[in-house]
Amino acid sequence: MPKVKTHSGATKRFQITGSGKIKRKYAFKNHCLAKGIKSTKRKRHLTHKTLVHPTNVPMIQKLLAI
Repeated sequence: MPKVKTHSGATKRFQITGSGKIKRKYAFKNHCLAKGIKSTKRKRHLTHKTLVHPTNVPMIQKLLAI
């Protein structure tokens, strides 16, 4: 049986916590960050990380070969 490779794009986007949960970044913080298109409050809240929704966990675990 060959080894299962991890999805290289998924390894860059997701992190596994100590308890085995999966963290992700918020979307929409790549561009249009100046001149009032996005407010400072909105950009600040997008900076933090959150956990992946439970319905998406099995798919991401398959990509990460967990």
